[in-house]
Amino acid sequence: MSPRSIAWFEGHWGEPQQLRLPLSDRGLQLADGLFETVLVLDGRPHLLEAHLQRWQRSAELLAMAPPPEASALHPLIKEAIQRAELPDGSGALRLNWSRGDGSGRGIELPDPAAPHRFWLQLTPHEPNFSPLAAIVSRQERRNSNSLLSRCKTFAYGQAIQARLEAHRAGADEALLLASGGELCCSTTANLLIRRQGQWLTPALSSGCLPGVMRAQLIERGLAEEANLSPTPQPGDSWLLINSLGCRPLSRVDSHPLELHPSAAALWRSLL
Repeated sequence: MSPRSIAWFEGHWGEPQQLRLPLSDRGLQLADGLFETVLVLDGRPHLLEAHLQRWQRSAELLAMAPPPEASALHPLIKEAIQRAELPDGSGALRLNWSRGDGSGRGIELPDPAAPHRFWLQLTPHEPNFSPLAAIVSRQERRNSNSLLSRCKTFAYGQAIQARLEAHRAGADEALLLASGGELCCSTTANLLIRRQGQWLTPALSSGCLPGVMRAQLIERGLAEEANLSPTPQPGDSWLLINSLGCRPLSRVDSHPLELHPSAAALWRSLL
């Protein structure tokens, strides 16, 4: 049997295209929800506890009900991995948590006790370490002060527009600046810059997502926060890192960059 995407929703398993959310769901209507993307490698989820902690913190920050806990998720995740028959046991697991049904049209919040909605999806995925060319977005900028910038929400419209801007400019990816003009992140990953023998990453105050791999780097003393200009310095190596891979940047706008030779090794050391 060939590998396939598998999903679970309200007690039912199926392909993602087969299962249906109610049209009244606020995640569907208003992007009012949170998700986590967890690496499945060698047939098991990696850094799951760190993802679930961020999930819980984000729900509290946005005044949502607590998402499902690990004890409820473990059997579902195990069954999803078995059903998907992933090649080499490698995949991307997405855990979704929406605020549930609205009480009518508009954005007015439902009763805090109203049921929220959970579903998961597991998709085959091979970690990627190939280089990318990037631009600094002129259209989109990350809001350093927004609570939403601290959470992995369903709302990815800004990232989609920045990625489209990059493609129109002949690049693969876009970097987003913070409200103050310093570097923040890319559309889907945290930024790492190797400068004078030290890994640097934008501070959370820039509005970058508190990435799980980013946190691993800082907790292990491998990277430190810094206010970073969008103009590369001679000898820089820039990486984009998230739970699903680590991509060196070959250039930013018209500035060539040195490709870091150990992006894959650095990423794997954090698992």
